[in-house]
Amino acid sequence: MATSFGNFSFERLSQQMGAKLDTRTRQHLSKVYGCLAATCSAATVGSFIHLSGIWEAGMLSGLIALGLVLGLVFTPDNGKNFVQRFSMLMGLGAFTGHSLGLLLAQVIYLNPAIVVTALVGTTTIFACLTAAALFAKRGKYLYLGGILMSALSAMALMNLGNLFFRSYFVQDISLYLGLFVMAGFVLFDTQMIMEKHQMGSNDYIGHSLDLFYDVINIFRRLLIILAQKEENNDRRKRKNN
Repeated sequence: MATSFGNFSFERLSQQMGAKLDTRTRQHLSKVYGCLAATCSAATVGSFIHLSGIWEAGMLSGLIALGLVLGLVFTPDNGKNFVQRFSMLMGLGAFTGHSLGLLLAQVIYLNPAIVVTALVGTTTIFACLTAAALFAKRGKYLYLGGILMSALSAMALMNLGNLFFRSYFVQDISLYLGLFVMAGFVLFDTQMIMEKHQMGSNDYIGHSLDLFYDVINIFRRLLIILAQKEENNDRRKRKNN
C-alpha cells in the first residue's frame, strides 16, 4: 500500500498536466489562479475588517463591490492597464469579503467550527472540480453553460415567488440547487477560460473574477447549509432535554 501510495506524486501529476495542456495555457492558468488566490486573500482581509469592528459592513460595501465589477467590465484589458484593473479586482475582493462578514459573524456566534468546515469543503470542491475540468477532454463541459444559466433563471423565479409564500421547503431547494449550480460553474468556467485563451484572450484578471464568484458562492451556501444543520441539532437537543 505504501508503495502504491508512493507511486502517486505531484511530479507525475505535473507531467500528466503538461501532456494535456500546452505551455502557453499552463502559464495563463498560473496567472489566473495567482490572481484568484490574491482576490481570496483580499476577501479574507475584508471579512476581518468587519469581524474586528474596524468598519461594519452594510449596503455601502455591496454598492462599492458592484461599482468595481462594473469598472472591470467597462475597462477591458488592453495590455497597459494591468495595475488599474488589478487594483479594482483587489478592491472587489475586499468589499465582497467585507459584505460576507455579516454572515460570518452570525455563523461564528452559532459555532466557529462551521467556518473552518465550510472553508475546507469549498477548497475541496473547487480543487476536485478544477482538476476534473483540466484533465477532461477539451470542451467536454461547455454544454453545461445553457443548463446552468437556465437553472439560475429558475432559482431567481423561485426566490422571487418565495418572497410572497415564504416556504422553507422552497428556500432549502433553492439553497442546495444553488450549491450544485455553482459547483457546475467551476467546471464550465474553467474550460471556458481555456477556450477563451485558445481564441486569443489573455485577460487573466477577468478570468480569475469568474472563478472568484464561483468560490464565494460555494462558500456562502456551505456556510448557510451547515449553520441550518447546527440550528436544527440545537432544537432537537432542547426538545430532548
